[in-house]
Amino acid sequence: MSEAMTVRLCDSVAALDRAEWDACAGSDNPFVCHDFLAILEESGSVGPGTGWSPAPITVTDASGTMLAAAPGYLKSHSQGEYVFDHGWADAWERAGGDYYPKLQIASPFSPVPGPRLLLRDPAAGPTLIAGIEAVTDQNNLSSAHATFITPEQCETFRAADWLIRQGNQFHWANEGYGSFDDFLGVMSSRHRKDVRKERARAQAGLEIVHLTGSDLTDAHWNAFWHFYQDTGSRKWGRPYLTRRFFSLLSEHMADKVLLMLALRDGRPIAGALNLIGGDALYGRYWGCIEEVPFLHFELCYYQAIDAAITRGLARVEAGAQGEHKLSRGYRPVATYSAHYIPNPSFRRAVADYVEREALALASDREWLDERTPFRRSE
Repeated sequence: MSEAMTVRLCDSVAALDRAEWDACAGSDNPFVCHDFLAILEESGSVGPGTGWSPAPITVTDASGTMLAAAPGYLKSHSQGEYVFDHGWADAWERAGGDYYPKLQIASPFSPVPGPRLLLRDPAAGPTLIAGIEAVTDQNNLSSAHATFITPEQCETFRAADWLIRQGNQFHWANEGYGSFDDFLGVMSSRHRKDVRKERARAQAGLEIVHLTGSDLTDAHWNAFWHFYQDTGSRKWGRPYLTRRFFSLLSEHMADKVLLMLALRDGRPIAGALNLIGGDALYGRYWGCIEEVPFLHFELCYYQAIDAAITRGLARVEAGAQGEHKLSRGYRPVATYSAHYIPNPSFRRAVADYVEREALALASDREWLDERTPFRRSE
């Protein structure tokens, strides 16, 4: 490491200077900004009792200016990450090791690709990675994991000899559409008709509203909290986020929030929460208290496309997994994570696994690409 740079392991993002952090994080991806990460801490969504102990790592110069940062967490489990390493944990512990705690470089509960090395000065990147490795080694941690990294940062991690793992997601790309009908125009006739039927059935008897900024009220968040709890209890057993998280999100980041609600006679029956980035709309949470055919697709996928077109955003990222998104116009894309495993034997085993997994996932994407709903060019 350069003598002019100092690496620090901290215990809270909220305690760090907001302007300094955001000068490293940039403004395009809301999931790594100071407000979002601090809200997670202040709401109790991460911290004591959650298995996510904040451990951000910073790099400063001789004057104390922050040159780089990483949103780090000491994890006592593998929940809320969306890059599944339970098999790795089981194998390491069967071999007599302690997989937990591990170091996670991530935006908690957010399977959203973005920067994990937050670099005000790109030259500080190798120092930051070396600092992450030092924290792992000096604390005898089994491993460090940077999940949902950008393709560009893959090369930085790879140059540091981290293992690169792939995943698959489904994203919608805006090809300069002026309206949803323009988008439907590039679909095959059958799929175009199917989408229109789904939207008609989902919207029947309902009003759908988009809320952002000062339009958001506690009444809206109370309704959405019920939706979120229902989905969380069915998918995760216990919702990751607290009720206070949503109030703080509205207080500090309302202009980055797009909440879509389906109303029946003025009463919310379903909702989808999105965050607005510099060039993307990020779909995060959904829930309902009344089952309506295709309403999930309408709120989470079609309304998101409408909003992205209206706002001139380049894409919609609608969360993890979900091959059902394919027929709704969302294409398969590769996602990436990086993994530092100090033990040579364990590293070799994981390296073999991720290599074989990558081949399978590439084959899956090729197969899926041939089955998109779009018209084939002659």
